[in-house]
Amino acid sequence: MDSDHRAVAVGALADREYEAAGDAYSRAARDRLAEPREGLSPFEPDERGWVGRPLQRLATAGVCYRVAGRDDRATNRGREGTAVARDLENALDQPAQRACLREFAADFHAIGDLEGIGEAYEAAETAYRDAADSVDSVETLTTTPLFQAAADMLRQVARGPANGEIAVPWEDLHGPDPDDVGAFLAHRARFKRQRFPSLLARVTDGGALAAPRGTTEYNNANFRCPACGSTDVNWVTDHTLCLRCSTPMDSR
Repeated sequence: MDSDHRAVAVGALADREYEAAGDAYSRAARDRLAEPREGLSPFEPDERGWVGRPLQRLATAGVCYRVAGRDDRATNRGREGTAVARDLENALDQPAQRACLREFAADFHAIGDLEGIGEAYEAAETAYRDAADSVDSVETLTTTPLFQAAADMLRQVARGPANGEIAVPWEDLHGPDPDDVGAFLAHRARFKRQRFPSLLARVTDGGALAAPRGTTEYNNANFRCPACGSTDVNWVTDHTLCLRCSTPMDSR
């Protein structure tokens, strides 16, 4: 279960209070990193990779600071997240999981505008190719919390420029052939290297970050967005938001 900090963060996003959202996401990350799942230590092997969720929160915090114009704090989160992701390689024992942590480290480089962004993604790509022989089921692997978290962070950033829709589907993030495991996974890092920095620039220049996508419904007659008039709803944490612009919905 998530702590209340994530719900506070989503509420701050809806209110366009992006530095406050960054603070709440930072608290959510640190709170959950101490115990990624009930009874689970972050320093023990975990085939599901629950540490991905707090890493996702920390990355989102950095994006919030970028959007808020607090590049100094985004850089701090970038350095912090890179260090945490690298340290967690001592805990997760599957080569593909460690490659995903390299992917996260590259994301933190981009979020913090650190030196060596391209090189960090290339290292993740190489790690995925090297891990190919250790993967039994690539479909199962990419639906674990670790891999989903790394994908969901990108999808949240991409939602705003895409009018709230899913801008990065699963088939775009991965390679075309699941049987070619190394290339299939390495495509994640290559796709992000090509797209993530420009997406970050778009949301930063636009001064807005969408809330994460939760449970959605189109053309709901019970709600209307006071900002854009949409009746498409996004329920996330305990908030009822506009699917299009993340404004709290009015009931009618």
